[in-house]
Amino acid sequence: MSTPAVTTPPAPPFDAELGAALELISATMPSSITPEMIPAMRETPLDLGLDEQMGAIGAVREDRTIPGYDGAEILISIFRHPDNTGVGPGIYHTHGGGMIVGDQLAGVGMFLPYLVSHGAVIVSVDYRLAPEFPDPVPVEDCYAGLVWTAENAAELGIDPERMIIAGGSAGGGLAAGTTLLARDRQGPKLHAAALICPMIDDRNDSISARQIDGCGVWDRTANETGWTALLGDRRGTEHVSIYAAPARAEDLSGLPPLFIDVGSAEVFRDEDVAFASRVWAAGGTAELHVWAGGFHGFDIMAPHARVSQVANDVRNRWLARMLDA
Repeated sequence: MSTPAVTTPPAPPFDAELGAALELISATMPSSITPEMIPAMRETPLDLGLDEQMGAIGAVREDRTIPGYDGAEILISIFRHPDNTGVGPGIYHTHGGGMIVGDQLAGVGMFLPYLVSHGAVIVSVDYRLAPEFPDPVPVEDCYAGLVWTAENAAELGIDPERMIIAGGSAGGGLAAGTTLLARDRQGPKLHAAALICPMIDDRNDSISARQIDGCGVWDRTANETGWTALLGDRRGTEHVSIYAAPARAEDLSGLPPLFIDVGSAEVFRDEDVAFASRVWAAGGTAELHVWAGGFHGFDIMAPHARVSQVANDVRNRWLARMLDA
């Protein structure tokens, strides 16, 4: 007796404004990313407009080399406003890029306004990338940077009781993994964690992963490329750490308040919704938003769309609440 074929329902429709934007984006950014495309992707900067954003608010940046995982050196960038001479909240940033591209400057721009509004200090870590540096290097580099930030909080002007970790996509997954490491190692205390469309499940077998295949931004093939670069032959097996793929964690208790947002039309939808549900089941606090019609990274790639404006406003209000607390 043959096994019935598994059918995947069609993907949810893209928001009308986002769909129009996606047609333009798709001309230069393919949905499906394969391993041989990684070198060329690394030549494209992901921090477009950062210098202008910094100049507009008068922010300054300092780069330092600090100890990373296993005795290696890694780079961090510290962002401050020169008028802030006291102690303020800290934002520890882990950048996105599918575990395979990007650096510490990518994505940090969304947090720059808090230098002015809350006297915050941002520390962004340039963790080493896969496949040259597979798991556990990326998440351990991120944890090493968090420990360094906490140990140097006084010199940085950071209140150690108000330190938030934040990241998007792969950076969201690394933020989640770093948060779990901090919990399990009794490491630095985190006040909150912002997980923006986080990449947290290497198994790549959810309904949303099967739906977003050959369409949108960062589809199922791209997801397989990123996870395989990080984990190699371990991807999808039982030999994957919860710190590399936080969706595998059975115990989600003892975490700081989380913010999780994701689009309805992206690979990470189902794993992110499930993660939030399991945090609640463990008695934790998580604020979850699923934006109808959103593709991966829609809020950054199409910021003028109405759903992007609402999504960014909601996230910013949550961050302001956490930084005020």
